Amino acid sequence: MRAAAVLALAALAFALGGCGQRAADLFVVERSGAVPGARLTLLVGDGGTVRCNGGPEREITSADLIEARAIKRDLDGTEEEPGPAREGRALAPGPGSILRYRVRSEGGTVAFADTSRGQPQAFFALAKLTRDLAKRVCGLAR
Repeated sequence: MRAAAVLALAALAFALGGCGQRAADLFVVERSGAVPGARLTLLVGDGGTVRCNGGPEREITSADLIEARAIKRDLDGTEEEPGPAREGRALAPGPGSILRYRVRSEGGTVAFADTSRGQPQAFFALAKLTRDLAKRVCGLAR
């Protein structure tokens, strides 16, 4: 009887020890703009999922996850070389702006528009990944 109780407690401890926990989030993209369908909230998870506008989690490809992780690294940077998120970089929109982005990651927040000057490569990669996931995974027009 005692052995069964110990075994049951061990199984419970294992179950509560992290099995089935949701993976950490990489970043959240809030996109807005002057065209129909521009508004989007995209939550990209490190477990290979995305949530579109608060909807259910949907799986993304391994290539998308690798790209998302690279973007997060570029946004956050390191202690020695902080990235734009750690610096809280916000770039003003340029003339004729159509889409605006606000991105939060563990490292901080960035804001930019499609026509902002001085965008690092990570911003362009983020805009492309956002559009790709919105269309292919979320089923949105843009």
